[in-house]
Order: sequence, then C-alpha cells, then structure tokens
Amino acid sequence: MYANTKLTMSGRCTMLLFAMAFFMSFAVSVSAQSIISPAQSHEQAGRSELILVDIRRISEWQETGIATSATLISMHEPGFFEKLDQAVDSDHSRTIALICAVGGRSTWMQAQLLGRGYTNILNVAEGMIGGRHGPGWIVRGLPTKNYTE
Repeated sequence: MYANTKLTMSGRCTMLLFAMAFFMSFAVSVSAQSIISPAQSHEQAGRSELILVDIRRISEWQETGIATSATLISMHEPGFFEKLDQAVDSDHSRTIALICAVGGRSTWMQAQLLGRGYTNILNVAEGMIGGRHGPGWIVRGLPTKNYTE
C-alpha cells in the first residue's frame, strides 16, 4: 500500500544526515553571531551604537526591573515584529542586542530575526538574571530601574 513511499535504509540515513547537517549549520551560524556581554551592550546602547531590546514578559520587567538603557518590546505581546521595526525605523541592518532572563529566548529570537532579514542581531546571552553564559545584568551591578507602564 505504501510501497512507493518507503525509503531504503540508505535513503533514510541520507535524509537523516542531511537534516542533521542542515540544523547543525543553522545552529553554528546563529551561535557564530556575536554574543555580547551585558556591560558591552549597556555601553554601546549609551553611545547609540545599538538598540538594546528587552524581550521578556511585562511581569518579569515588574519583578526584576529593567536595564536603564533598554527599549522594552515584549516578544509575548501582540505586534512584536511591528514594534521592533518601528524601533529601528525599518532598518534591518541596525545593530540590535536582545536580552531576556537567562539567554534562552534571546537566542531563539536571534535566529527568528536573522531569518526575517535582520543582519546585525546580538545576544546578551547572560540575560538579566544570569544563565550558563554568566551571572547576568543584575548580579554584575549594571544600572536598572523600576518598570512603570
């Protein structure tokens, strides 16, 4: 019944190897994109060399505060991509540094934005509260302020 759709063992291995190579090259290309430290992102945002975008939930902004140099665009709210386009005046070559809590969402969003044609996306992989890349913005003593709507 499904004879025409069966793959030989060789064919399955080839497809698996192709899929692995594709995803590995994608992962390498994303990780090869610059990871920027919290201090560097704060300094560069202060000099208008990049726009630092905090993509966390509003409740997280309320809980931990926000970086004083950050633009707040929650990836969890409707219209994220449109708001980001407005923040960079639709200039997809503008340097953007993404920050979340521990670096997971910023890593994921970095790949999404690269796939949408943005070309200079940096990842503050330590996040606000720290993760596998380091202690994070708050522990490093970088300036924060309370979130107010």
